[in-house]
Amino acid sequence: MKQGQVYILKCSDDSLYTGVTSNLESRLAQHQEGALLGYTHSKRPVELIWNTDLLPIQDAIVLEKQIKNWGREKKQALVTENWDTLHLLAECKNESHHKNLSLDSARDDGATNRHEN
Repeated sequence: MKQGQVYILKCSDDSLYTGVTSNLESRLAQHQEGALLGYTHSKRPVELIWNTDLLPIQDAIVLEKQIKNWGREKKQALVTENWDTLHLLAECKNESHHKNLSLDSARDDGATNRHEN
């Protein structure tokens, strides 16, 4: 079964790049040499700041997509292994999320005013 790794690079402009590869050493060399005409090409040199152990390639691809959707603060919490911050940043902040609803907002409008006569 093919294996892969997810990695995060810090670019020369201080931006973060997340990628996936089946050969990390070779991919890092490609980034540094400018052989990849993508995001990092004009942001060299790059520095590897985080990577996973080998994973089944499909799992690595799913994880890469997930991390790419994270904000910088959440990625930095992963890189620094700040699990408390990562956990807080992972919580849903939508008003409709069950943790963010007060008891009154969960009731229908008629129920909240029933005893106010």
